[in-house]
Amino acid sequence: MNPQLFLAFLVVAGALACTPGVDWAYSITAGLKQRSFVPAVAGLCGGYLLHTVLLVAGLAALLTGIPGVLGWLTAAGSAYLLWLGFTTIRSWRGASFGSAQVRAPGNQFRTFLQGMGTSGINPKGLLFYVALVPQFVSPEASLPVPVQSGLLGLTFVLLVAVVYSCVALLARKLLHSRPGAARRVTLASGISMVALGAVLLSEQLVPLLVHALSRG
Repeated sequence: MNPQLFLAFLVVAGALACTPGVDWAYSITAGLKQRSFVPAVAGLCGGYLLHTVLLVAGLAALLTGIPGVLGWLTAAGSAYLLWLGFTTIRSWRGASFGSAQVRAPGNQFRTFLQGMGTSGINPKGLLFYVALVPQFVSPEASLPVPVQSGLLGLTFVLLVAVVYSCVALLARKLLHSRPGAARRVTLASGISMVALGAVLLSEQLVPLLVHALSRG
């Protein structure tokens, strides 16, 4: 693998991982509401690991090349974000470390699945792997292209694991003695999820409505 391309990828991927978004919101919420944020962060990483597998298998480019598939993925991801956001908003009053309790294994697994859905169903994650990762793959390198793609994808998974763990940990430390602030941050996280879900859903519904009205 080209060392210069790899360093450039680290800079770009690190910047993207450090950009606040729905993953950050979910990490912060997990840090505030749960005794351990590890299942949530592991779930987020699991979603990007799924994208890595799709990229190596060549399915990511195939999915984005089929008309309508990305739109349906976006609609599904939008609906999921709306549900997750409303669930977070509904529980914002109880967001404090004083009420943090040990979670049962079943709840931890559900937290993992929710995190995996947050990053895995998000079509922007799929587009990141399709549009960005191939730019840092060198056909002249000794490693095969699929292996290079897999290594870059796993590198991004490692980056987000570190960044999201830091985000969740800092949220817990900074807001440990501030239950009022914890509730406000949880509410803001839920609102951001709902807003992003609504924007993504409108991007798919508006063109369909315009097309239907033009035909009528």
